[in-house]
Amino acid sequence: MKIHVDGTLYEEEDAKISVFDHGLLYGDGVFEGIRFYDGRIFQLEAHIDRLFNSAHSICLRPPLTKSGMKQALLETVRANQLQSGYVRLLLTRGVGNLGLNPEHCRLPAVIIIVDYIRLYPAEIYKRGLKVVTCTTRRTTPTALSPMVKSLNYLNNILAKIEASQAGAEEGLMLNEWGYVAECTADNIFIVRNEGVVTPPVTAGALAGITRSVIFDLALDLGISLKEADITRHEVFVADECFLTGTAAEVIPVAMLDGRRIGVEVPGPITQRLTSEFHQLTRRVGTVIY
Repeated sequence: MKIHVDGTLYEEEDAKISVFDHGLLYGDGVFEGIRFYDGRIFQLEAHIDRLFNSAHSICLRPPLTKSGMKQALLETVRANQLQSGYVRLLLTRGVGNLGLNPEHCRLPAVIIIVDYIRLYPAEIYKRGLKVVTCTTRRTTPTALSPMVKSLNYLNNILAKIEASQAGAEEGLMLNEWGYVAECTADNIFIVRNEGVVTPPVTAGALAGITRSVIFDLALDLGISLKEADITRHEVFVADECFLTGTAAEVIPVAMLDGRRIGVEVPGPITQRLTSEFHQLTRRVGTVIY
């Protein structure tokens, strides 16, 4: 695979960054995970906008314009000659010294990696995920806004370790008030009385791109959808539950903390939204070639 590092394409074994890059030393940077299907990049504009908003929020000025960033991404995908795959776009603070002060980092770094990704095996999309509630809480919005998709994922990694050690495929993260925030890598939705509910970003949920697409699809399908605080109990007794994310797409949840969710997995509304989402990803997007 060819990897973009600061304007140059390198073979995978030659792609390197400095050990003094603050993205490595302190997780000081932001990133996006982006999918492309059948020669079209899905939701490219939304991903670039979120990257730049995250960067602005942490006082990180990208060395490229939005247009330049899109062009660099497209050129990297083309160089790898893939029709479908995954892009990891990183913007780091760049090379500095061993101190925390970002003012010593003269130029932010841009890294673009293109590869294949499959988060879960196909059978889990049929039987649903087993999820456990983690003791590790979602980073509080009073410390770092959940709207910032930063390179520092240690909080989520610790929760993922908990889930794995408990024999589950995913971990549910609560916020400091005990309400559901999101899972370690995905947004969460529940279905009750044929309506869909998901936590608001103020609860600690990332404003996911796939999450936003589900909002639009629900509206088109005439399915009621709202943002509201959710408790674990409400997940336990939900008719359906599913997660969304760029890598995972839309995936049903079968069980939380040993409690079976609903009767049918995936449930009818999850199935409708999943079907519409898959059709949409193959129909729209920025043309690569």
